[in-house]
Amino acid sequence: MVRFTETVLRDANQSLIATRLPYSKFEDILPVMDKAGYYSVECWGGATFDVCLRFLEEDPWERLRKIRQKMPNTKLQMLLRGQNLLGYAPYPDDVVRRFVRASVKNGIDIIRIFDALNDVNNLKVATEETVKQGAIASGAISYTTSPVHTTENYVKLVKEMREMGVSTICIKDMAGILTPQAAYDTVSAVKDAVDLPVVLHTHCTTGLAYMTLLKAIEAGADVIDTASSPFSGGTSQPATETMFYTLREMGYDTGLDEKVINEVAAYFKPIRGEFIESGKLNPISLTTDPGCLIYQMPGGMISNLLSQLRDLGAEDRFEEALAETPRVRKDMGYPPLVTPTSQIVGSQAVQNVLAGERYKNVNGQVRAYVHGEYGRTPAPIDPEVQKKILGGEEPIKGRYADQLPNDTFEKTQLELGETARSEEDVLSYIAFPKVAEKFFADRTAREEKIAKYSIERME
Repeated sequence: MVRFTETVLRDANQSLIATRLPYSKFEDILPVMDKAGYYSVECWGGATFDVCLRFLEEDPWERLRKIRQKMPNTKLQMLLRGQNLLGYAPYPDDVVRRFVRASVKNGIDIIRIFDALNDVNNLKVATEETVKQGAIASGAISYTTSPVHTTENYVKLVKEMREMGVSTICIKDMAGILTPQAAYDTVSAVKDAVDLPVVLHTHCTTGLAYMTLLKAIEAGADVIDTASSPFSGGTSQPATETMFYTLREMGYDTGLDEKVINEVAAYFKPIRGEFIESGKLNPISLTTDPGCLIYQMPGGMISNLLSQLRDLGAEDRFEEALAETPRVRKDMGYPPLVTPTSQIVGSQAVQNVLAGERYKNVNGQVRAYVHGEYGRTPAPIDPEVQKKILGGEEPIKGRYADQLPNDTFEKTQLELGETARSEEDVLSYIAFPKVAEKFFADRTAREEKIAKYSIERME
């Protein structure tokens, strides 16, 4: 049997429309999706948290509770960046544990936990707390290619994840660069190494995804990530219906209800049309870009490089920045290019090109990375680069989170006072202070406006 994780409520719309899908757009279809027979529905985590607060005027916790209420029979899944939670920097252990507990309390059943460096030290606390709370911990490999990213090293990683208590292993190919043969070899090796279900996550960016999923299934993959067809393809995942029909013809049971998944697709089709018409869904995002195989980076990272250069009036330097990116990645110890390391490597490549001197200008995030605050890099950072960035300062030895205070939540709660109405509000503020502060102020203003309107109507 091959099961499906539906991504339309999270990664699919994050990939195509920068996570701008408000709850009101999909609320009515949730009871229908609840009958589809999915293994899980990925609906939270990733960029949803930040975008809800920053752009959609939604409380992400309330959004999750509403989805849970409408979908009582389906496992709800989220993506968590290990020690970075849903933010872009490492958080103290007490915050990580509280965030995991709150996520499960508000409705999450499966937490897919990854680290941008595949450093198991950044996975331990989140995994331990997920298991403790009775949820499913899915340990994710951030898949990439480099001289140090071998099948043997991936097998070592999944064995360590199993020892930590994960219930499933996810091979997370964020750039769509996992080739069909590599998928077969990697899934086979993982299945041989650990007796755990294997999930395959990829993107259609390079055009390989459908073939990659089939070879992964041939090797024994148990679950695949797909997206309802209107939000599939391009930088998103393969289409749910297409994979359903393909696997059914090949004799696989999927547990999906054909009528329901087609009803879900019919619901999202006009919504896709609205986003195309408004310009929020750029048709380019729906196309295929095999160039990602050459540069070994996600399509979103390439477009972000171009955007940075355009903002700086240096769009003509794009090819230079593109060529500089793999060199920076090598200097930085071959990190997988996923949030936040994709931003770290990409921004430094741009700075190197514009300055005309490599590492002349370095931002705080890059310095923190080289200092060791993001964890152990897959390969050593180039010593000369490290010395240039840090000067005489020594990089961190051991786990950075061990150096952080474990009373962050209590101090923040005291600082916020009545501004924070719940534990969830405090966690939102810790994750994104300025964004949450504005959200709280806007929330109060909206409520006061509604109250005033109600009083005026009564009078």
